[in-house]
Amino acid sequence: MDLRKIKKLIDLLEESNLAEIEIKEGEESVRLARLPSGGYAAPAPAPAPALQHVEVPRAAAAPAALSAEAVGKSTKDIPDGHTVRSPMVGTYYEAQAPDKPPFVKVGQQVKAGDTLGIIEAMKMFNPIEADVSGTVRAILVQNGQPIEFDEPMFVIS
Repeated sequence: MDLRKIKKLIDLLEESNLAEIEIKEGEESVRLARLPSGGYAAPAPAPAPALQHVEVPRAAAAPAALSAEAVGKSTKDIPDGHTVRSPMVGTYYEAQAPDKPPFVKVGQQVKAGDTLGIIEAMKMFNPIEADVSGTVRAILVQNGQPIEFDEPMFVIS
């Protein structure tokens, strides 16, 4: 692929609000991804296996929906601290890939800008970053769970 085309793709990525872009021309492919605002270079998340994209039957999804709804309505169960909420609708993933360790665990120290998890929306993987430094007190979502806009995800204090 021509270097000028790659530079144009970089400019396009910088001018847009895309997290990553991948272009294939014949046998050649280029994948560009934004760095998290924390300034460290994390590897781009791998696409989730096809099995994770299969729709769950409604009967199996009902308990997860109820527990997420209960968490959202019951403030007694949420520990005191700063609540990190979902900036979008999508599917939450706790790690870059199914075989990788989770980004954070309860009790772990985080700094502002650290990646807490990933939300997949429209085949785009968007990192969810801590907006405050502190200790992760609670993780209110489960891996593979559908997430709503403004849903509480993490508590940091």
